[in-house]
Amino acid sequence: MSLLNSLKGGGRHGVPSGDQRDAMGVLLATVQKVTTSSLLDRLGMRKQAEQLVFTSTSGGFRVAAAAGRTWQKVGSQKAGVRASRSAGDGVFDLTPTEDEQMLVDVVGEYAAELVRPAAAAADEACATPPEVLAAGLEIGLPMLGVPEALGGIAETRSAMAGTLVAEALARGDMGIAVAALAPGAVATALGLWGTEEQQRTYLPAFTGEKTTPAATLALSEPRVLFDPLEPATTATRTDDGFLLSGTKSAVVRGAEAELFVVGATLDGLPTLFLLESGPPGLEVEADPSMGLRAAALTRLTLTDVRIPAGNVLGDADSYRECVRLSRLAWCALSLGTAQAVLDYVTPYVKERQAFGEPIAHRQSVAFMVANIAIELQAMRALTYKAASRAARGKDVARDVAWARKLCAEKAMQIGNDGVQLLGGHGFIKEHPVERWYRDLRAIGLMEGAVLV
Repeated sequence: MSLLNSLKGGGRHGVPSGDQRDAMGVLLATVQKVTTSSLLDRLGMRKQAEQLVFTSTSGGFRVAAAAGRTWQKVGSQKAGVRASRSAGDGVFDLTPTEDEQMLVDVVGEYAAELVRPAAAAADEACATPPEVLAAGLEIGLPMLGVPEALGGIAETRSAMAGTLVAEALARGDMGIAVAALAPGAVATALGLWGTEEQQRTYLPAFTGEKTTPAATLALSEPRVLFDPLEPATTATRTDDGFLLSGTKSAVVRGAEAELFVVGATLDGLPTLFLLESGPPGLEVEADPSMGLRAAALTRLTLTDVRIPAGNVLGDADSYRECVRLSRLAWCALSLGTAQAVLDYVTPYVKERQAFGEPIAHRQSVAFMVANIAIELQAMRALTYKAASRAARGKDVARDVAWARKLCAEKAMQIGNDGVQLLGGHGFIKEHPVERWYRDLRAIGLMEGAVLV
């Protein structure tokens, strides 16, 4: 069953299971449903923003973690179901398959019609509108990395499809893209490394008919020269499980999350742990940042938080793969936002007049736009190659390192050039390039919030 045919099946969040509309039809129905509820007219969100618990002030908020749902644990702790590796014919081809292209078209429409119009207000409010997140659930974003056998839509490993989706979403807005993809990152992690018991316990909530839970990865830490492969957060063994202690930063939607995947050091090795919300000792506070403000970033403080012995997710190799797939996801996000910059500045420099002619006639301007396009293609080539190898189960340590180095450096330059090309207009919020510049600076800093 192909990815596209899975989308056709419907049956999620109000889409009838018997409805055989194509993927674009599902999206257009979602767009119509949301827009007829006057969403776009309400995206000013000034009054709503005043009511949100997130603020951009230095004080922010500090609360106990959200009360969690009841997770039903069934089955035994065996190796779980894994999506198969994608087949490779040995030919290096970056052309998306027909199913992948249809998926990109669906997500691209969602990004253009809902994400982009909501971006400015979401950035100001430090939160993504619930209606926009709900529309993302309608098109199955949390299920992209879940194997088909477990109720998801991944026939094979989803690294390539996830890369294309992240790029398409970030073309609308990177902060909202991160907020929308965070639950899917946890579902993907469970699909890749979860035991049978863990998959049976948690994945039905991501693939069933009910509302998908807010869930997020927590790998980053607020310390100088932080190395994600050597977390300072510790896990101490007890008679019946573990005690987690430490601090995690840049945790997406942490105040509402019902399930966390936390990175900690256990017996000297980096390890992932499943942490349900609401236990004693877990505290969440606002962690507003320069960019990605729509992602509602938070900081977690863990003080002897007790978790069961069965909540270890994978092993040290799984942890390292998680970091690489997260870095690859950030590369994909940089492609989308960098493309948005290029799409915005190209017509601007052709229309903006100076000294009686468009500024695009100046070589310094034309060359700068051309350099953006050239560097973007190089970023895309390295990112797609790494994603393709990851989907085939290859060792991607070197490929991801190359892609991340280039994307972190060039994406930041593209954001800077976008502001520069607009001159004074680039410095004001009337134009979105200043927000894209702030978001693109996160590419080399963020470690664990999204996965492909």
